[in-house]
Amino acid sequence: MTDLTDATQSPTAKTTRTPETVNSTETTKTTQTAGPAVPGRRPPPPPTPTPTPAHTTTSPADKADQENAGQEKADSGSRGGHLSNRFLARAALLTAVLTAAGALLGLVRDQTIAHLYGAGPDTDAFLVAWTVPEVASTLLIEDAMALILVPAFSLALARRATDRPLLDRDPVHALLRTTLPGLLLVLSAGAVLLMLAAPWVVAVLAPGLPDTQLAVDCTRLTATCAFSFGIAGYCSAALRAHGSFVPPAMIYVAYNIGIIVTMLVLSDRLGVRAAAAGVAVGGVLMVLVQAPVVWRRLRERRATAEQTREHAPKQPREPADERPADQLPADERPADQLPAGERPADEQPSDERQSGEQPGGGARPLVALGLLAPVIVFALTRQSQVLIERFLAAPLPAGAISHLNYAQKVAQMPMVLSLMLCTVTFPVVARAMAAGETDRARRRVERDLALAGVIVLVGAATVVACAPQIIEILFQRGAFDRADTAATATVMRVYALGLLGHTLVGALVRCYFSAARPLWFPALAMFLGLALTTAGGALLVGVWGVLGIAAGNALGITVTAVLLLHGVARHSVPVRVRHMTGGLVKLSAAAASATGAGWICGALIPSPVPAAAVACVVVAAVFLVIARAVQAPEIDSVIRSVTRKFIDVR
Repeated sequence: MTDLTDATQSPTAKTTRTPETVNSTETTKTTQTAGPAVPGRRPPPPPTPTPTPAHTTTSPADKADQENAGQEKADSGSRGGHLSNRFLARAALLTAVLTAAGALLGLVRDQTIAHLYGAGPDTDAFLVAWTVPEVASTLLIEDAMALILVPAFSLALARRATDRPLLDRDPVHALLRTTLPGLLLVLSAGAVLLMLAAPWVVAVLAPGLPDTQLAVDCTRLTATCAFSFGIAGYCSAALRAHGSFVPPAMIYVAYNIGIIVTMLVLSDRLGVRAAAAGVAVGGVLMVLVQAPVVWRRLRERRATAEQTREHAPKQPREPADERPADQLPADERPADQLPAGERPADEQPSDERQSGEQPGGGARPLVALGLLAPVIVFALTRQSQVLIERFLAAPLPAGAISHLNYAQKVAQMPMVLSLMLCTVTFPVVARAMAAGETDRARRRVERDLALAGVIVLVGAATVVACAPQIIEILFQRGAFDRADTAATATVMRVYALGLLGHTLVGALVRCYFSAARPLWFPALAMFLGLALTTAGGALLVGVWGVLGIAAGNALGITVTAVLLLHGVARHSVPVRVRHMTGGLVKLSAAAASATGAGWICGALIPSPVPAAAVACVVVAAVFLVIARAVQAPEIDSVIRSVTRKFIDVR
């Protein structure tokens, strides 16, 4: 498998020798051979290059080659560097494949838990402790860490491209020096504090839990992920900003393998505590699959800087001017003799630099805190939905938390796959916003939203149409009986109603924070959605039980998505909100029709595997036909891509 470890090299870039470059080369040679420089006198300016004759024509192929050559220069890390669509497609494909592999291993993990421990009080105790890695993954890997560090590393790479690659001025190394030591200290303190406060954490999360001591033991084991997930998230953000997408996509493969193997080896000795120990092992593996690549990339950049310094051409030194420094022209004075306002940015006193800047492209702590606060509040508020659900489900009969967990894990798979494209293109949008290219960012975001909507709505229609068959195939074995299958399938169908909202929130929040500016609107919208989730769940749980909790989740996240969509043009990327809303409505109508067709076809077949297979095919076919009929966005490109792949296979 090809490792896409350098997005700054465009795979389609070519180097050409056009008439302009020939003339420029000849002019340079003439200048160099014009004679030796006169001591004490500045060399004359180079003559103006000879213009290309008017009758010279450039073929379309040559024009394309010239554009690609310019693209290569921009992609080398320059400000607003472009990534080719071919590279993005390959990166998205590999990321989606590895993410799907991680999700499938996650299902195997859940199947193993269901087989070994069922859906009883032991599993409920573990799932309360499971809240820790769920919150940590959202805060430290998926949302907060990525939303803060991907734009920061993208900006550092853009500054690196505009400056000389000297070791003492590398903005990327400066960013590492200013952020990583403090992060290690905070993560270590957080993990230790969480271990000590485990009894109080369990009491707050699940006050009605039967076996609190088991939950406390599991929580202390899972608390280690507060450290390991933070390091893994830092590495993921750095690699994605550098254009390396494969190692970050492999982390959940390693994570789930660690949990599964630990359970199989230690289950007889530790019981459900083995699953919590597996979380600790999996967190370490997440770091190990990325750390060597990060180290190699940093060493490559350092070696490049050293080589550039060693092989830089030595400029001949002119005789020193004997005049005093205050009588020299401004462009010939030493930097320390210039007025403070005229010095280079890295030579100015600290109080004269631009706000928020330090040597090497770093940022003052105050500015960093201003950016951190809204991102962290948003991530915590979003993840609090899970806490609210488990708090409301704790007093319900045993197994309610387990049914919510299994239903949510399966239902969210379409959302996870749909967001892979946005994960790959997030650095592209961040660089475009840093370069002020808002129109390019808008086109990228609109395309991503439409494609993500297609993927998640097809998945949601499939989940609703054949939920019982899916749960029976995945979980109905061992201690997980037919009653658990029916309860989980019903909850999953309700959860699926909010999948489009979850996808839009995950995609749009990247737009809000792509410009690395502190914005509180996403956190406010998420807080309003959480309030609706809490109020709706509390009101409906007495009527519908666990289904009321899932319905409150779908309501709250949908309202949040609507608020973020209608505010993105005003606060961030100038997306055409009316155009996108109309396209999503068309896609939703096609998904509703496909759901009905798939449900009917699945119910006619008694065996779960053939029923699920037929329903999936029917859902996809009906969705594409209806979406094409109503001219939904990006459907034509999806159909062309599928048709091209089918022809290639034949």
